[in-house]
Amino acid sequence: MLEIEAAWIMPHRDRWEDPDAGPHPVGRCAFLDSDGACRIYRWRPFVCRTQGLPLRWLDDAGSAEAGRSICPLNEAEFVAAGRPLVDLDSAQLWTLGETEGRLASLQAEAAGEFAQVRITLRNLFDA
Repeated sequence: MLEIEAAWIMPHRDRWEDPDAGPHPVGRCAFLDSDGACRIYRWRPFVCRTQGLPLRWLDDAGSAEAGRSICPLNEAEFVAAGRPLVDLDSAQLWTLGETEGRLASLQAEAAGEFAQVRITLRNLFDA
């Protein structure tokens, strides 16, 4: 995640469910509680907000159909509903690039404020 996203999460530290519990064990998201729920859901970073969505990305030629992907756990639901990923209209897919570009721009604008570009959620427990 970008450090600017961490700056959005940290002021809410006192509102995390049991913030003194420490991170979830390695191998799973650091912010899952003992029941598997997200402790920072309201302030979660972009990567978490797009997790599991049907995604598409542009190739160098600008074709919006160049690549498609979805979390295998969610793909089963689409197929069961008779909507395979290849059959979804482009408007039903999250197009990668635009939002990530805006976040990168915000990070660059605040570059004097932040030393690192990317940090892990687990590192927020040491802050």
